[in-house]
Amino acid sequence: MPSILISGAAQGIGAAIAKLFYQQGFKVGIYDINTVQAQQLAQQLGPNAKTGLLDVANIEHWQNALAEFTQWAGELNILVNNAGILYSGPFEKTDIASHHRTIDINVKGVINGCYASLPYLQKAQSARVINLSSASAIYGQADLASYSASKFAVRGLTESLDIEWQKYGIRVLDVMPLFVQTAMVKDMDAESIHKLGVNLTPEHVAQQIFNLATTPVNLFTPTHRPIGIKTKILFGLSSLSPQFVNRLSNLWIAKK
Repeated sequence: MPSILISGAAQGIGAAIAKLFYQQGFKVGIYDINTVQAQQLAQQLGPNAKTGLLDVANIEHWQNALAEFTQWAGELNILVNNAGILYSGPFEKTDIASHHRTIDINVKGVINGCYASLPYLQKAQSARVINLSSASAIYGQADLASYSASKFAVRGLTESLDIEWQKYGIRVLDVMPLFVQTAMVKDMDAESIHKLGVNLTPEHVAQQIFNLATTPVNLFTPTHRPIGIKTKILFGLSSLSPQFVNRLSNLWIAKK
């Protein structure tokens, strides 16, 4: 039975991923800083779900979680770096501790997960890492500066490791959704959410991750998977349009 470990899996997108993979016959690791909620989800799913404490910014938590999970599951086939946070509003009105926390979780958390999981992924055949990037990694978003920067970092790390780890037979991919109907975007202070809307559900993202995890990949399989028609349009236009056009379009998105 293949296995998957998901960070930030107690709610939102992470919980939707856990439910879908469990239904499809995977052993599922539901790891989160919120252990009570994670345990409740595991009890709903059944005996092939395991929970554990994971503060993704703490490398020792990762090392303990992976050792514990692989001993239980037998191996690690899929790692999903899902845990993330978002602070919105003008850059200067967000306290510096919140900016730093965004980087600690969204960037260092993904680096920690990739670094600590490699020895386990190397032992599995056709192993994959799937990172949660964002449409905010297509062009820097006003009022989401640190979040956008963190997702650019995830995008760059994904591209780098997808090349580096080819020698191990490991693909490193990411998904790039626009705004998703989760608690993270509730009361978000950014004009882009009003202009572009919240049209994706956690289940939409989970299905795309399942497709990436289970569909055969080859040299031509893209590293990035934009999710939703709006994201696909923005992603496509960003690679074709001159920089000033991209900037003007994002100025319009941000303008109140």
